[in-house]
Amino acid sequence: MNHRAERARDFGAALLRLALGAYYLMHGYYAGAVIGVPALAQANATAYNVPFPVLSAWFVVLAHAIGGLMLLTGFYPRIGALLNVPVMAGAVLFVHAKQGFFMSREGGYEYALFLLLATVASAFLGGGLYTLGSSRRGSRIRLD
Repeated sequence: MNHRAERARDFGAALLRLALGAYYLMHGYYAGAVIGVPALAQANATAYNVPFPVLSAWFVVLAHAIGGLMLLTGFYPRIGALLNVPVMAGAVLFVHAKQGFFMSREGGYEYALFLLLATVASAFLGGGLYTLGSSRRGSRIRLD
């Protein structure tokens, strides 16, 4: 791959990483601080029939918050993305699947599915430009 194409790919991966990181960090804050883990666990148990509702509620909050921060900072961004894959898969399967594909007032899984696929793509692509602790020279910020 030539240098310009590689640079464009790295820029695209970084843009995707930053967008997903911001989304997940804000969603983690909303789920944890606004909704609250007890209310999220209650919804998981009664409305969505999610297995292990308390554990899954904590996982949603922590995966979104920690994974989102990892994506935003570029600190092990593939791990940050992978933390959110089961959360988004669960959102598609347990929360939105029965609402149909298209988003409406009743819901729909198109957006959650898109985020799931974008998160998987980010895990495959890596962090792109300006990640922390990478060994690639020139486009990364090294911590060591």
